[in-house]
Amino acid sequence: MKIIFAADGSKYTKKALAFLVTHESLAGPDGEVIVLNVQTPVPPRVKSMLGSDDVNAYHADESQKVLSPIERFLKRHKVAFRTMATVGTPATEILRITKREKAQMIVMGTHGQGLLSRALIGSVAQRVVADSEVPVLLVK
Repeated sequence: MKIIFAADGSKYTKKALAFLVTHESLAGPDGEVIVLNVQTPVPPRVKSMLGSDDVNAYHADESQKVLSPIERFLKRHKVAFRTMATVGTPATEILRITKREKAQMIVMGTHGQGLLSRALIGSVAQRVVADSEVPVLLVK
């Protein structure tokens, strides 16, 4: 099974990663985990002031801060994986990459915000669950 593992570097990502590794049968013997980090775009005004090259370098650096420890962890646990980084709205990008990669499941940590927070600002996990065409495993 091909699994998209959405990683934002939070403690919830670490919990979801631990769950994934301890339930290695989830992906199956021929499975693959695609570790995906989505960086939020900088405002256009900032991009025009700094330039595209600097903004792209910033996004690459921020993604590596999230992906490098996960890579080391998955290598240590002998999990087949590859990493991807993109820039955009997190829920939209997670769903787009899932469809493009023909993944069968999404695994992600959830911040477990309260009802009021979700109602006011929304939740990436909530949007992914609502719009996903494949099963979504949320780890709290």
